[in-house]
Amino acid sequence: MTDGKIRVLIAKPGLDGHDRGAKVIARALRDAGMEVIYTGLRQTPEMIAEAALQEDVQVVGLSILSGAHLALIPRIIEQVRAAGLDDVLLLVGGIIPDGDIPTLLAQGVSAVFGPGTHTDDIVRFIRTALATPSA
Repeated sequence: MTDGKIRVLIAKPGLDGHDRGAKVIARALRDAGMEVIYTGLRQTPEMIAEAALQEDVQVVGLSILSGAHLALIPRIIEQVRAAGLDDVLLLVGGIIPDGDIPTLLAQGVSAVFGPGTHTDDIVRFIRTALATPSA
C-alpha cells in the first residue's frame, strides 16, 4: 500500500447469485476514497483468501444472502488466517439472522451489517477500526 489509501476486497462467497448490495457498498467505499477490489460472484474461501493476499488488502468484506454464512465464514476465516492475514478486518453484510451475529463475531468477524445499514456507517466503522483519518 503505497498511497495510504485503505484497500478493501469485496467478495460474494458461495452460490449466491445476487450482487447488487455488494456493488452498492463497493461504490460507496470508492466514493469515500478507498481502493476497492470486487471479486465477483461465486467465490470459494480459497479464492477469497488468495485475492486478499495478492491485493494486499486491509479489509475483506463478504456479502452473503444465501443463508450459508455459518458454513462459509469459518472456512473463509481459516483460509485468510492460513494466508498470514491475521490483521485483516473481516466484515460481513447481507441477510444474517440476529441470533447468528454473536457466533460470527466470536469466530473473528469484526462487524456484521444488515440490510438498510447506511453506507456512511460502514465507512466510519472501517476508518475507526483502522484508525485512519478521513480523506
